[in-house]
Amino acid sequence: MKIVITGNMGYVGSAVMAHLRFAFPAATTVGIDTGLFAHCITQGATPERNINIQVFRDVRDPIEDVLQGADIVVHLAAVSNDPMGMRFEEVTQQVNESASIRVAELAARSGVSRFVFASSCSIYGFAEGGARSEEDSLNPLTAYARSKVGAEEGLREVAANSDMTVFALRFATACGFSGRTRLDLVLNDLVASALSTGRISVLSDGTPWRPLIHLNDMARAIEWAIIHPLAANEPFLAVNIGSDEWNYQVAELAETVRSVVAGTKIEINKDAPPDKRSYRVDFSRYRSVAPNHQPQVSLTEAITDIRDGLLSIGFRDADYRHSNLIRFNVLDQHLSAGRLQRDLRWTAHPNFPRRSSVPSGTTPTTSAA
Repeated sequence: MKIVITGNMGYVGSAVMAHLRFAFPAATTVGIDTGLFAHCITQGATPERNINIQVFRDVRDPIEDVLQGADIVVHLAAVSNDPMGMRFEEVTQQVNESASIRVAELAARSGVSRFVFASSCSIYGFAEGGARSEEDSLNPLTAYARSKVGAEEGLREVAANSDMTVFALRFATACGFSGRTRLDLVLNDLVASALSTGRISVLSDGTPWRPLIHLNDMARAIEWAIIHPLAANEPFLAVNIGSDEWNYQVAELAETVRSVVAGTKIEINKDAPPDKRSYRVDFSRYRSVAPNHQPQVSLTEAITDIRDGLLSIGFRDADYRHSNLIRFNVLDQHLSAGRLQRDLRWTAHPNFPRRSSVPSGTTPTTSAA
């Protein structure tokens, strides 16, 4: 079996590579990534040790050669959060929506049997009342969320007009420590703040709802999509990925972090205007279709994982929101140094040679981009 993973050199991709190597040891795994965050390693060894072949390429460029002979495509590549989506709105649409649909079309033509797309629960946007199921209306509030909605619409059409099954995994907000940890995620940020300053400052009034999921459980969901029996009447399957028990209000998250990181003080802005990004999610479909791949990591275990991971790299930076642990900052550094163009493509420069593939059977390497 050949599994192609796009965006494998990111925060989630690092965990997915490790899990797929464990779950499918005989598979040939191939990563495609442009390498924007290749140097942001937060563990002792490069995460690409868990992959057979690494291809450095933008998913907006031709990738037909990489898809040759592939059975599965796991599509993680994306401009990954709301601040980046706001600043790079056109690029977000190009990468997250247009390129995702094009990669799926190429995969279908190449004979790929299933396409696993990393979608997001953020497509529910602001949702008052009960938890949102897959049949409920969508209310995307940001460029990132809109791009995921557009991608799903296009992927549904690809699935309907080909022999390839598409799984749209609508993930809850990720958390946990990985080989390329990000701190621009709600739970990761709360733990980092508690560790480095002894305080958690909640800018909202603490009431917004956030569904969360640990990286390892995201990887297990992708494993499920790879092995789930295909049905002729389900060419496109959208599934909320998470657990009903992991629908939390931000104030609850802060209190749980305080229980794990001793001495933490919490400041909540009770006078803050309502945060529109608030929604609960119904994960009953996932419970039904994937009973053996349900989330296993508890909230306390996730917080402990983040705390211990950060301590293992000597993290004590109270100014971490201006560091490389925030993805927006990394892009800013690349742009300021002239390494990136405004469309987030690498600048052609003698000191930044064209990226190439790592031959099969060798140890993949990364370099600071």
